[in-house]
Amino acid sequence: MRLIKKTLKWIVVAFFASTILSVVALRFLPVVVTPLMLIRCYEQVKAGEELKLSHDWEPLSNISKDLPIAVMASEDAKFLDHHGFDYQAIEHAAKRNREHPEKRKLGASTISQQTAKNVFLWPGRSWVRKGFEVYFTALIELMWPKERIMEVYLNSIEMGNGIYGAQAVAEEHFNTDAKDLTKAQCALIAATLPNPRKFSSKNPSAYMLKRQKRILREMKYVERMATSRTAAN
Repeated sequence: MRLIKKTLKWIVVAFFASTILSVVALRFLPVVVTPLMLIRCYEQVKAGEELKLSHDWEPLSNISKDLPIAVMASEDAKFLDHHGFDYQAIEHAAKRNREHPEKRKLGASTISQQTAKNVFLWPGRSWVRKGFEVYFTALIELMWPKERIMEVYLNSIEMGNGIYGAQAVAEEHFNTDAKDLTKAQCALIAATLPNPRKFSSKNPSAYMLKRQKRILREMKYVERMATSRTAAN
């Protein structure tokens, strides 16, 4: 029994030490590969498809200033104000899902949560994975500034089949660089993020174009809020 307790103790210590060190390291180092990228490669090989992994790290300064605004307008308008979790959105999603179980499940993940999931975890909806997501979200919010969270998010998120990050999607879908993406292109990319393997920013459907217009309108609001917050600080 003593050996078991000692072993469990060292497992817990090793877990916290390794995860904290990983978060500290990635505060400064580029994220070269993520678990999701490896999982998608495995799925491609298993399905007999051509292996594709398009990913080029770019610092936030080399990405269009409109892209962070677009993804906040689409995914997380309160990103600059919350500490990793949007409790109002979580409550709203839980209520909607409870009252309308027949509809598609409504999510409430923030950009911080999506970053934690993309960089440190695997896809899935189990309570175990969700628990790890909460843990890593708290860590990155504690140790990374918002600019770094956004930088990692825009470089690691899936933006198409085998396409990860702003530079890759700019090259693949718009034949340009991330820094030269237009406001309309940024809104279109953001419009696909709920399901970038189903929705395409290269060949957008009428539904995608409708979402793009809505995001373009909401970008004005998010931009004003970001400007006000910067001025207040």
